[in-house]
Amino acid sequence: MRLTCPACGAISSLDAMIEHQAAREALAAALCIDTRLGPLMMKYLALFRPAKTGLSMSRVAVLLGELMPMIHAAKITRNGTLYAAPREAWVIALEDILARRDSLSLPLKSHGYLLGILANQNQQANARAEKSTEQRRAGQTPVGTSAAHQAFKPEAPVERNPMAAAKAIADAKAIMKGNQHA
Repeated sequence: MRLTCPACGAISSLDAMIEHQAAREALAAALCIDTRLGPLMMKYLALFRPAKTGLSMSRVAVLLGELMPMIHAAKITRNGTLYAAPREAWVIALEDILARRDSLSLPLKSHGYLLGILANQNQQANARAEKSTEQRRAGQTPVGTSAAHQAFKPEAPVERNPMAAAKAIADAKAIMKGNQHA
């Protein structure tokens, strides 16, 4: 039975795919990916297909072997910096790179562009979080400025009346004694 890969166009027999160790590993890795990420990953792998030949199963195994540890660990290292990379970030990055397919220099040689998108997403999220933290520290809230950070406005001076003060003290003493008819 001859099979054609819908992502990369490689034509091979089922027996050859099963017998080929790299092919088995690539298929197993692809099947372990969740339902949203798997199809995007297959389309992404097609970006590595040389123009005049098919993508070999050995190459697919290598590419998936490089990505799967990062996907499972939910983190990547880019230019010596460690970034969080949850599954949703991978989905967004793969959708982004596939949307830009026409402007890319194909075939891709490495995962550098994909990792760059993931790192950029992380940097943007960190910048938004830092801005939000700084706004909270400055007393800015989504609704407005918090009362604790508003300028102090002293109350208007109270007019002093010794007779009124004496009456208020007498009334307070009467209330404390239980005699409210002072």
